[in-house]
Amino acid sequence: MGKRPILIGLTGNIACGKSTVARMLAEKGAYIIDADAIAHEVIRKGTPAYEAILRRFGEGILGPDGEIDRRRLGAIVFRDLNALRDLEAIVHPAVLVEIQRRIQACPEAPAIVIEAIKLIESGFARACDTLWVVTCSESEQVRRLMIERGLTEEEARVRIRAQPPQEEKIRHAHVIIDNSGDLEATRRQVEQAWREWIDPDATG
Repeated sequence: MGKRPILIGLTGNIACGKSTVARMLAEKGAYIIDADAIAHEVIRKGTPAYEAILRRFGEGILGPDGEIDRRRLGAIVFRDLNALRDLEAIVHPAVLVEIQRRIQACPEAPAIVIEAIKLIESGFARACDTLWVVTCSESEQVRRLMIERGLTEEEARVRIRAQPPQEEKIRHAHVIIDNSGDLEATRRQVEQAWREWIDPDATG
């Protein structure tokens, strides 16, 4: 049996490029656990979290298929911090249980990456061996949200400002990856961090 995988916590604010960095780490052989994808799964119709969200926010957040419409829900919680906290209190515990299950079931890998926007706030960062924070400029966040998610500029800025400033995440970071530039610039930073934390003998 090989040595225990290094547990990397990968975080960053909305549209900073966590998923881009996670894909690069997957190419290096890391096992990726996407907490945002898990959060989608744990609120599906019929789950305990689904029922709790419905009780808190009402049926107006449902789409025609009876599933939670995340854009409708987002329009509520990103304008009301109390509502956002209520939603997180419902969803986070279910997500953390599933993350733990996946860590236990992980195939052999040099590293396990937990990709999560609320990694620090949820307390899960403390369980990680190293915390990597992906950053980018606010103007680039806005541009990506408008292009990739079809948000208006106002909707994009509301979502960005509903989150703690990037500086708060950076304060906790062992590795900071600036994803404001092109992909090759980001890849060079990922390669450097991989050599430092996972594989000192790697050549690129």
